[in-house]
Amino acid sequence: MDCLFCSIVAGKIPSSRVYEDDVCYAFRDIHPQAPVHILVIPKEHICCANAVTSENSATVAKIFEVIPVIAAEQGIDKSGYRVLTNCGDDACQTVKHLHFHILGGRKLSEEMA
Repeated sequence: MDCLFCSIVAGKIPSSRVYEDDVCYAFRDIHPQAPVHILVIPKEHICCANAVTSENSATVAKIFEVIPVIAAEQGIDKSGYRVLTNCGDDACQTVKHLHFHILGGRKLSEEMA
């Protein structure tokens, strides 16, 4: 499998890590859409939200436990932030590895859902 995010987790491609544990890895987006733009990914390859099952849903739950920790460390927990995932081509999922964007650090557009 040739997955960009799996290569990042494996250390084959450098990233700006902000968090890591045995389940997930978080790093700064290389094309930030907000002052704080962090991607949180499972270390296990899951292609997108459509592939979340009862066997791997604990991984997603762990990610959602970690997201507020990262938001607090980045200083955006009080002002607010957005968590977003894309699933499939029409949603513009460019890397076929489940990932959650944490966006914050400024007032976000109401146009962006």
